[in-house]
Amino acid sequence: MTAPTVPTVQTAPSLRSPRAAGSPGSGDTRPGSPDLLRSVFRQHAAGVAVITARDGARPVGFTATSLNSVSADPPLLSFTIGTGASSWPGVRDSEYLGVHILGEHQRELAGLFARSGADRFGGATGWRPGPHGVPVLDGVLAWLACRVVARVPAGEHRVIIAEAVAGDPAGEGRPLLYHQGRFNALRD
Repeated sequence: MTAPTVPTVQTAPSLRSPRAAGSPGSGDTRPGSPDLLRSVFRQHAAGVAVITARDGARPVGFTATSLNSVSADPPLLSFTIGTGASSWPGVRDSEYLGVHILGEHQRELAGLFARSGADRFGGATGWRPGPHGVPVLDGVLAWLACRVVARVPAGEHRVIIAEAVAGDPAGEGRPLLYHQGRFNALRD
């Protein structure tokens, strides 16, 4: 019995850009580490969202840049949260969560929900109870009320997978982005 012939695959010529030796992208490979991951993701622009939940009778929330669409049918999304975050107990124990897409006019709100120890639902934050008791923020580009379907362990974080059950995509404005450690406006 002879071995089957494996077809030969031709590779395309190198598409390396002409960069100077030692410049970023020139092949200066570093070993995987938390610092490397943070450095690479500083180069990745991400949309800014605020996730809200209830921790008993008290609303909680945090700024997230890890929001992703997972599936259109069923309508699933995901985000991550650290288990040491002050909002984690509310997210861990809630059946429903709010997901809010922030506009470029909401840099201060993004900063407030990102700051440890801040009074996130104080007088400066406009919000109301939404479907399933989810705290819904005012003035956002879009929001969803979501039912949690999974909490997947991932290091010191959890990947939350949730199904959209209600929402409103009709806010006006342009999205807020996070890049190089700062909140930024989208530029054409």
